[in-house]
Amino acid sequence: MNRTEEETGQGGRGEPAPETAEASGHDALPEEQRRILRRAIRLEWISLACTAVAVTLEIAMAGQSQAMKAAWIEDALALLPPLAFLVAVRRIRRRPHAEFPYGHHRSIGVAHLVASVALLAMGTFLLIDSAITLIKVERPPVGLTIVAGHAIWSGWLMIAVLILALTPPLILGRMKKKLTEPLHDKVLYADADMNTADWSSSTASIVGVLGIGIGLWWFDSAAAILISFSILHDGGKNLRGALRGLTDGRARTYDDAEPHPLIGQIEERARDEDWVGDAVARVRDEGHVFHVEMFVVPGDGRAVTGAQCEDLRAALRDVDWKIHDVVIAPVAEIPSTQAFRG
Repeated sequence: MNRTEEETGQGGRGEPAPETAEASGHDALPEEQRRILRRAIRLEWISLACTAVAVTLEIAMAGQSQAMKAAWIEDALALLPPLAFLVAVRRIRRRPHAEFPYGHHRSIGVAHLVASVALLAMGTFLLIDSAITLIKVERPPVGLTIVAGHAIWSGWLMIAVLILALTPPLILGRMKKKLTEPLHDKVLYADADMNTADWSSSTASIVGVLGIGIGLWWFDSAAAILISFSILHDGGKNLRGALRGLTDGRARTYDDAEPHPLIGQIEERARDEDWVGDAVARVRDEGHVFHVEMFVVPGDGRAVTGAQCEDLRAALRDVDWKIHDVVIAPVAEIPSTQAFRG
């Protein structure tokens, strides 16, 4: 793929992005969403660089501190969401073909699942490891170190590193969260959540190190356990959302808080057609965009033409950019089941 394709998502000869339902990858996004996606990609590269530096410093200063160990492991985990995001957005550039007729939009969902599983697994490890340390009453030694010829308590150096480590996630997490809704990107949302956990865990680790300094050795393991609960919460929430999307659950908002309002909007738009008596949609979240199966009952026994279906298909896609792939299915009646009536 040449430079024009890589940066704009357009065709190989610089043509404008197609406006048909067959457009895929970045071509399925309006120009505003492409601009937001480019910004998100830049933020993720910055996140990778900042996190790599933070992990290196934390490993160097960890010693036998359980809280510092938890902090660098969580920061290492924070590399997964941006990596998964960058791989996914590159993969969705590929166009549909015989083996992947729906395109590759669900790469976003796969990336969400990968990050969620890793987050949940490592949260479990940290909880068990920290609890065992607390039960065994293992007191982590934090001694003195020589800096420029002066003896300094190593805890102060740990705290300085942790303060440096919490600053980028605090800033970048807020910047990413602002992009998640307009882009409808759940991986980016999970990453913003992870950034929140990062700076929160660094704060907890600072408390743990200070606890060691004043003789409360259990503060260290207690802080690590607190961090692990934060990881488990985020991992569980994101795992449920990822599995819902990949198993064709009803499309929900970017934060999985509720069913997406677009479902009701496109059903109302279909019913506005004078030849439609009733209409109900099944909507799947493909990543950034939705796949819609619109079941319509013709009014007053009218015959349905291909032109009418095509016009309705175009009208539904005009409701919102996320309505990407639409199938119109004329039926005699809508089944009165929970699968259709939510």
